[in-house]
Amino acid sequence: MTETPLRAIAEEARRILSAAAQRDLPVRLIGGLAVYFHADPLHPAFERPYKDIDLATVKGHSRKIGEMMTELGYEPAKEFNALNGHRRLLFYDVPNARQVDIFVGSFEMCHAIPISQRIALEPHTIPLAELLLTKLQVVELNDKDLTDIVALLHHHEVADHDQDAINAAFIAGLTAEDWGLWRTSKLNLERVRDRSVEVGLSDSEHAVVLDKVEVLWSRIEAEPKSRRWKRRDRIGDRKCWYETPDEVA
Repeated sequence: MTETPLRAIAEEARRILSAAAQRDLPVRLIGGLAVYFHADPLHPAFERPYKDIDLATVKGHSRKIGEMMTELGYEPAKEFNALNGHRRLLFYDVPNARQVDIFVGSFEMCHAIPISQRIALEPHTIPLAELLLTKLQVVELNDKDLTDIVALLHHHEVADHDQDAINAAFIAGLTAEDWGLWRTSKLNLERVRDRSVEVGLSDSEHAVVLDKVEVLWSRIEAEPKSRRWKRRDRIGDRKCWYETPDEVA
């Protein structure tokens, strides 16, 4: 029997995650809802509406996930999924005018972020380090992405582990291999320094966020860079270092 998606988006996300867990499918939240799920509770300054549900999974499960989403009351974007199912799936919640975007194997927008290797670290979302990187990789950063970055830094420590912390060592390792990701992360951490006061934190809370920005950037800069990174660094901004993501509607 086909079910019906719930109107409350957070509860609907939980319903999908529960259904995936029952079927032993490795599905995790990404995006703004994942930031919300990690906060307990979310600071009022970061409250915002969530339009859609974004998920991640590993390769090899697209068919079973498609069957699950249909049973849960979603309509598949058949042509899109047929062409892109190896890397991305799209489903529609028609009654609530929402869509569910599922990234398969890696998160590919302006930059590619690996999401498969460590997906089992958290029960409901991808790990905090990868979650932050999905925001830091956005070249044209909007207010929602800025808010989510500040929320992650406010609610979690920056450390070299994953125990309720943003794993700076993991981020540093990725950016030491990928100059483009390093460049966009630098750009967005500078934006956080300049604009995070707009989010609405108190002066003391804002100062703590800025301290965490410095801790994260210092860890990124301290990581030895690869030969490939150094070769690309010599070219710098003279060559475009990011992809322009396709809009999916």
